[in-house]
Amino acid sequence: MNAPLKLMCVLAHPDDESLGAGGVLAKYAAEGIETYLVTATRGERGWPGDPKDNPGLEALGRLREAELRCAAQNLGIREVSLLDYVDGDLDQARPSDAIAKIAQLIRQVRPHVVVTFGPDGIYGHPDHIAICQFATAATMRAADPNYHTNGHPPHGVSKLYYMMPTTAELKAYESVFGDLVMHVDGVDRRGSGWQDWTVTTLVDTGDYWPTVWKAVSCHRSQLSVYGALQNLPEEHHRALWGCRSYYRAYSTVNGGRKLEQDLFEGLR
Repeated sequence: MNAPLKLMCVLAHPDDESLGAGGVLAKYAAEGIETYLVTATRGERGWPGDPKDNPGLEALGRLREAELRCAAQNLGIREVSLLDYVDGDLDQARPSDAIAKIAQLIRQVRPHVVVTFGPDGIYGHPDHIAICQFATAATMRAADPNYHTNGHPPHGVSKLYYMMPTTAELKAYESVFGDLVMHVDGVDRRGSGWQDWTVTTLVDTGDYWPTVWKAVSCHRSQLSVYGALQNLPEEHHRALWGCRSYYRAYSTVNGGRKLEQDLFEGLR
């Protein structure tokens, strides 16, 4: 019997798995592919409400972890691993430590495909950029027989993908969520989306939008931000969750300019 195919998403915050990768996680879980999630932080600074009602870093972290696990259950994720970094501080983590944590999980799970944020962090979010850098380096380290982790043999990931929404996809998001902007070091960072020709892989996840919405709805502490989604018609939900664009950062099993429609192309 062939070993099951495995997908691992390496992301920064609770809700990244639903808003960013929910469609592919739901789709592939439904197809019998084993799905795994690595989340770097508990989203401790993600309080969208009145500051006086903020429960604080520790309590909000516990709440958002519970929301994350609720979403993961709805998406069919087999296992959630937390790296225990603090929201907003991920880019200050010691790279060797973060890379080692992720590399060990890669060796333990042995995924065929890894998905993470792109190098721009979608809209310049420092945590998103950091997890892209750490996950990319970890896929290299995990395959290196001279790199040592605790008790797991080397594992070469077959394909690494970056989440890279196009300009049209970002506009669809901003029509619901408003302006996607980060204020970093006195500079406003905004996502412009990737040009269509840079997309290597386009995955149709339209049939799974109800599952994604259930997962998004688990993040109740964030619903003041996501509340506008509740009354959207089905066609708008499909526009938000119905297709996902990726950049194939590397593949050991396929290549070329032909647009992929499956993260596991070359592996099935």
